[in-house]
This record gives sequence, C-alpha cells and structure tokens, in this order.
Amino acid sequence: MGNLFLLLAELLKLILPALVLVAGLYFLMQKHYERQDRLRTEQKDDDNAKVVLPIRLQAYERIVLLLERITPSNLMLRISPAGQSAAEYHRVLLAEIRNEFSHNMSQQVYMSEQVWQQVNHAREDVVNLINKTFKALPEGAKGTDLAKRVLEHVLANEQDPTANAISATKLEAKQSFLS
Repeated sequence: MGNLFLLLAELLKLILPALVLVAGLYFLMQKHYERQDRLRTEQKDDDNAKVVLPIRLQAYERIVLLLERITPSNLMLRISPAGQSAAEYHRVLLAEIRNEFSHNMSQQVYMSEQVWQQVNHAREDVVNLINKTFKALPEGAKGTDLAKRVLEHVLANEQDPTANAISATKLEAKQSFLS
C-alpha cells in the first residue's frame, strides 16, 4: 500500500505539470484564435465600408437630386407649360414626378426609415399641391396658369414642400459619414 501511494505521488509529480502546461497552451491558443477572428471581422468590416460608404453617399446625393428636381420651382423651370392646356400640363408634371420617384426608389435601402418617409411625404405634398391647384383652376385654363398658381402658392407659404426632406437627408448623410 505504501509503494502504491509512492507510485501515485510520483505519477502526480509527472502528470500535474503536464496538465498545467496543456491547460496553459490551450488558453493561449484560444486567445490567439479569438484575436484572429476579431482581426478578420475588423478587416471584413473595413472592406465592406470601402464599398458600401461610397454607395450610400451616392444614394443620399441621388435623393437630394430627386427632391431638387421635384421642387415646384425647379420642376416648372424644367418642364415648360408653353402651348399646353392646364390638364395636359398637369398630366406631364405628375408623370415627371412619378418617373423621378420610381427611378430613385431603390435608394431607400441606404437611408433610415424616418428620412425615407420624409422624402415620400415631400413627394406626396408636391403632388397634392399640383392636384389642388389644378382642381381650383377654371375650365379651359392654360398650362401657364397652372404653373403660375403653383408658384404663387409656394411663395405664399415661403417654403418649398421638399425643403424639410432635403434638410433631413443632408443631415443624415453628414451624421453617417462623420461618425
């Protein structure tokens, strides 16, 4: 029994340091792999940022351009009412807004839901302004009458219906790229 005890004690003297060494090695390897995973993730994030950030910036630019293009004063300058009835001009304006908006709808992926809602709301405000103004015109009115009344309404309110959405888009773009 004494010999067995001595044999176990000698065996423990050999096994215990080996177990401590294996445990230490395991701990170091675990830390090494965690660090490598973290570095790989950071590198992947950096690579994604190099690709995604320019695309996001372009999306904000396109949305500001959309809003500028459907701003009533810019829209009226770009699309001349000359020679058109108010009804024809009304259809042309609404088709232009619809085309501009549908061409840029995919940009919503790159911005917050709140800003996209403001963009959508601005579009609806412009369409409603044109519709209300058209309905208030007398029968047989000309396209120039519609343009004049829309611009008068914008001037009376002292703010374009797209102004808030433009500001919100610019602010979010700045916040996205400065942080």
